[in-house]
Amino acid sequence: MEYLGAHWRKKSSLVAREVVAVFLGTHTPLLDEKNRVILPAKFREALASGLVMTKGQDRCLVIWTREGFTDYAESLRNATQTTEKVRAYTRVLFASAYDDTPDKQGRITIPSTLREYAGLTRDCVVVGADTRIEIWDSGAWDAYLAGTEQSFVDLDGEVVPSG
Repeated sequence: MEYLGAHWRKKSSLVAREVVAVFLGTHTPLLDEKNRVILPAKFREALASGLVMTKGQDRCLVIWTREGFTDYAESLRNATQTTEKVRAYTRVLFASAYDDTPDKQGRITIPSTLREYAGLTRDCVVVGADTRIEIWDSGAWDAYLAGTEQSFVDLDGEVVPSG
């Protein structure tokens, strides 16, 4: 993989090169009176053709590029739909999803059901999380970090493949 600003390019002699959006960093925009958040400038190009926003785990919101969401949805289609947990997860994920296109200033409107789910107030945190973006209430993000930073250190050997 080779890093290209906000994108990674997969290298392979067997497959055509594919550019994948990679979102990095922590940003602190404000939710305005029209319930809009300004996305970080370095995320805007990847999201210019549209995005999908839905509920995420840990009471945050998740945003994918349209292409990224399509890929994620395809992986869910391959899961066994006869499993109750799969059906429950896909119902909530898709029923809560909204598509949007950022305006010229990079703003997106957060629907009331998603604002309520994530407990968003004026102070928000936008987190780059690889192929997706997460939007958190600032207080919820601070609490999440306080409770997980030590486990982040402890899990390195379990989560990251060696070699």
